[in-house]
Amino acid sequence: MNNEKVYRMDFSKIYPLLVNKALKKGRSKAEVDEIIRWLTGYTQEDLEALSSQSVPYSQFFQNAPCLNEKRSLITGVVCGVRVETIEEPLMREIRYLDKLIDELAKGKALEKIMRK
Repeated sequence: MNNEKVYRMDFSKIYPLLVNKALKKGRSKAEVDEIIRWLTGYTQEDLEALSSQSVPYSQFFQNAPCLNEKRSLITGVVCGVRVETIEEPLMREIRYLDKLIDELAKGKALEKIMRK
């Protein structure tokens, strides 16, 4: 899948996929929301509004109030690619979130996921 296609996808379509991935592994929507808030700086109210609107995934990240400075500590492989080596900044942000949700689904503690 090319980057432009990913960037055009609606956050409202991706968000339920992130939540379902966590739920299937015994985690909660609240934990997914906490991770997204930690990564992006959105409030819970913002997140709820964005999850019901038609907002491209690119804008979701580009308009994030405050991307967490600790996100550069996120490393590992998502979809066969090491997130820390992704050169395209926007795609790297998207893959950071993918990696965090993967860690949640694998049972990692929130404190470790959020690099506390």
